Amino acid sequence: MQSEIYADGPDIGRITAIHGPVMDVAFRSGILPPIGTALKIPHRGGQRIAEITGHVGSDNVRAVAMGPMAGLALGDLVHVTRQAIEVPVGIGVLGRALDVLGQPIDGLGPLPMDLERSSIHRAAPRLDLQDRVDQPFLTGIKVIDLLAPLPKGGKAGMFGGAGVGKTVLLMELIRATHVRHSGFAVFAGIGERSREGLELLDDLKNGGVLDSTALVFGQMGETAGVRWRAGLTALTIAEYFRDQMRRDVLLVIDNAYRFVQAGAEVSTMLGRLPSRAGYQPTLAAEIAQLQSRIASVGGVAVTAIQAVYVPADDFTDPAVAETFAHLDASIVLSREMAAEGLYPAVDPLSSTSSLLSPDVVGTRHYETAEAVRAILARNAELKEIIALLGLDELSADDRQAVHRGRRLQRFLTQPLGVTQAFSGLAGASVSLDATIDGARAILDGAADHLSEQALYMIGAFDPQPSASVGRS
Repeated sequence: MQSEIYADGPDIGRITAIHGPVMDVAFRSGILPPIGTALKIPHRGGQRIAEITGHVGSDNVRAVAMGPMAGLALGDLVHVTRQAIEVPVGIGVLGRALDVLGQPIDGLGPLPMDLERSSIHRAAPRLDLQDRVDQPFLTGIKVIDLLAPLPKGGKAGMFGGAGVGKTVLLMELIRATHVRHSGFAVFAGIGERSREGLELLDDLKNGGVLDSTALVFGQMGETAGVRWRAGLTALTIAEYFRDQMRRDVLLVIDNAYRFVQAGAEVSTMLGRLPSRAGYQPTLAAEIAQLQSRIASVGGVAVTAIQAVYVPADDFTDPAVAETFAHLDASIVLSREMAAEGLYPAVDPLSSTSSLLSPDVVGTRHYETAEAVRAILARNAELKEIIALLGLDELSADDRQAVHRGRRLQRFLTQPLGVTQAFSGLAGASVSLDATIDGARAILDGAADHLSEQALYMIGAFDPQPSASVGRS
């Protein structure tokens, strides 16, 4: 066969075609390495790594490169590793920024030589070993803890368009993990801009939480294969902390939509026919492979918070809808609230959580959350009437609902620790009990005599006349 001229041995092949980040490699017929195997490509600019994604005939494999393609040429030698891509795991990766292969990119020197390595492809924990998702992961952020509590050991999505504060909120959650839970955090920057990655490193360092955080970046300017697998690298590191070190872990993915985009790019290069709305036909399977590995095992949790960009604010987009199906909680960020300066711009009516049940969070929490939602929903209904006829045309009950609803909206704003340098306001972390007490007091009229501004960007609310508002 024509490709026999490329076969040098059972573990050596040669590049026969290059299509963007995808390459074809010829091996001796009948002894092709299995799918998922890592390939090494020696190069004067540094060794390149690729992953086999399919077999083409009896003597060629198709592989996706995990790095730049510049300098590669037809006929270049390729070596088979006989194993999947493995990345360093353990305490030595904390405080470091790594690429998809686990190599440091922060200029702080090499990682310790004795670090264990683990394959990025692992099976999800067996169902009978997984713990139930029935405990809240308290964050100290009032609107989230009250109305859409995050599940410990579960998956939560943060949905919103560009510029509504997803990344800032994720950074605050990393900070909360360190301060409130003494756990580790793993950040997966998928399609991140270099500037955003540098800002994140600086903010985590200034916040004193970098030493308990590992960061994995598949940057925007890198090949699709890098962005496609960066999430698995971060998840592998998080699983080691859970399984071997028995520490709770917060896995932050920013942005899960770019993971889907990278998969679509790879799928096109692999020659697959696109499916609905141009996405890859393997969309559901790729998302499920990532999501199913996020779980609590033996009382130790990997809790995932995933920012999900919503293209054109269209929540029916196939990638967004498919991601929704795996989530235990959804934090929806509102562009309208962001425009009004109501930060965090969490939409209290659209955000949901499977934990918000009296059996899980308790009757008082549940009833308070439902009462807050009811008055905010009534506010939204009356907004158009007020715009047309004015506030004075409403009944006394409706006017009271509007006054208290607007105060609740302001109370649910909060200065965050990671924004202190920009806002000049000291960050506030509020306990769940204080949040419930404050919301209950406003619902009962204890803040009727206060201006709306008095409740804006505060921590806890003390209804006592001697200290109407306060930070915590």
